Amino acid sequence: MNFNHVFRWHLPFLFLALMTFRAAAADTLLILGDSLSAGYRMSATAAWPALLETKWRQQNTRVINASISGDTATQGLARLPGLLKQHQPRWVLIELGGNDGLRGFQPQAIGKSLRQIITEVKAANAQPLLMQIHLPANYGRRYNEAFSAIYPQLAKEFAIPLLPFFMEEVYLKPQWMQDDGIHPNSDAQPFIADWMATRLAPLVNHDS
Repeated sequence: MNFNHVFRWHLPFLFLALMTFRAAAADTLLILGDSLSAGYRMSATAAWPALLETKWRQQNTRVINASISGDTATQGLARLPGLLKQHQPRWVLIELGGNDGLRGFQPQAIGKSLRQIITEVKAANAQPLLMQIHLPANYGRRYNEAFSAIYPQLAKEFAIPLLPFFMEEVYLKPQWMQDDGIHPNSDAQPFIADWMATRLAPLVNHDS
C-alpha cells in the first residue's frame, strides 16, 4: 500500500476535521444590541465589538456582533432564537432598551421584553450579561428613574451580571461624540473596546 498516497488523499479531510474542532473549541460571546454596538455611521470593522474580537482572538473567544441600529428590545427578542441556533454562544451581552426609552415606551413593557430575552438565553444554556442603559436627562426625572431601574431589577431577579453603561464615560469627551449627541464616533471605539474588555474579562472566561 502506498501510504504517501493514502495520506495525501486523507489530508483535506484531516484539515476539515481540525478546523471543525478548533471552531467547536472556541467559546462565543454574542452581542445583542442596537446602534451603540452596531457601529452607527461607520464600518462594522471599526465598531468596538470588532476591535474586541481582534483583542480576544488569541484567547480562543469569538465575538459575534448581532447588533442592529434602531433595534428595540422587542425586535432583538424576535431575532434571538435564530441567533442562538446559529451561533450557540456561551455568553450573550444584552445591550438593548435604549431605543424603547427614546420612544417613550412604558418601562413595564420594556422590562417584559428584556425579561423574555434573558429567559430565552438561559434556556439555550448560555449566560446572559445585561448592560445598564441610561437615557438623556431631558426625558424627565420620573421616566428616567423608572427606565434605569429596569436593569438592576432584572439583574437581581435572574442573578446575572449587570455591566455599567459605557456611554457614561464617552459622554465626558465631546470629541468622541457624533453630531447627533447620542452616538459615539469612530475615535471612541478603541476606548470602548478596552473598557468593555476590562469589565467582561472576569465574566467571559473558560474556567467558569
